[in-house]
Amino acid sequence: MPMPMSLEEALQHADELARRIEEREPDQDHWRDARSLAAIYRAVQARAQAERDIVEAVAEARRTGHPWWLIGSYLGTSGEAARQRYGKLIAA
Repeated sequence: MPMPMSLEEALQHADELARRIEEREPDQDHWRDARSLAAIYRAVQARAQAERDIVEAVAEARRTGHPWWLIGSYLGTSGEAARQRYGKLIAA
């Protein structure tokens, strides 16, 4: 059974591994096109903005007196579900 490394040996080993990684040239055969990831990022950002827009629209609809059942129907859900999801957000 090998002897455990000393702290100094472990640090030297870690330094050597870090040096190898930093000096290593990336293998272009393993590069991937990141455009699909960028598309995911943009879609997530758009979804977040859409949700902010919905919250603002729901708040405005409530300020102008529209009932939850009608708001829910526009959101594709019940009025109670709309109230539960957005009621606390617009009350804050």
